[in-house]
Amino acid sequence: MIAASAATRSRVAPSRSIGHAATAALHDELALEPKPGLVSFANAGSHTDMDAGTFMRSLFALRHYFPQIAAAGAAGERFPVLEALGAAAERRMLRATGGINTHRGAIFLLGLLCAGLGRVTAGGGALSAHRVREAIAEDWGDALRARLSRSGDSNGQRAARRYALRSAGDEAAAGFPVLFDTALPALRTSGLTGPAARLQALFHTMAVLDDTTVAHRGGLEGLRYVQRAARGFLDAGGAARPDGVAHARAIHEAFVARRLSPGGAADVLAAACLLDRTCERP
Repeated sequence: MIAASAATRSRVAPSRSIGHAATAALHDELALEPKPGLVSFANAGSHTDMDAGTFMRSLFALRHYFPQIAAAGAAGERFPVLEALGAAAERRMLRATGGINTHRGAIFLLGLLCAGLGRVTAGGGALSAHRVREAIAEDWGDALRARLSRSGDSNGQRAARRYALRSAGDEAAAGFPVLFDTALPALRTSGLTGPAARLQALFHTMAVLDDTTVAHRGGLEGLRYVQRAARGFLDAGGAARPDGVAHARAIHEAFVARRLSPGGAADVLAAACLLDRTCERP
């Protein structure tokens, strides 16, 4: 295992606020309800092997990971160090949940964002989403693109190959277009606040994301069903409608009936919440 350097360890303290924001962002996502097919404090959605308690145990297990990887980013560590920190975090998650994958996607996505946030913070100046995106591309973009050539065997990666979809790795290598160009703007510019803004951002994300978690469970037909349902919700007025919550809850029931769970979109929503908590608004 690759250990973080002394320079990395020296940056742990100033990276704590980034780590706290990442944990809080994951809680933002978990607490949102209704949230079609996904686990919330209200119910387990389309899942029979996990609930909100499982997610909370996972969050507790990850509480040290996010500041650690933020410190690694601040120190300018190379990508293998970030990967090693993520792999260790995944092992802790699986121990805490009894082998259930609650946050594997978030460990990768929010971990990389924490590294980018740490890198920008170390450089001084305004902390903006644009600068975080640039820092990730400049420092680890080549490694993220090279990573695509390594064949993975997760459920999502198999679904991406089977249906010719953009995987989470493809999104990362391309600079996270759905996160930065769709989810974060929807969260910040909808005119809504709090849970309503998060619900709106989630549906915008579901409408465009190649969510391989959905494709794994429901095939390409299931993914297109999720995307159509999300577009229909937005076209009808979205979370701004007086009956927006009721509409979202009906979609939730439809997803549960089909065992569909847009876990990739949930990860992107949490990532948008992290950026919203830490970065200045344009």
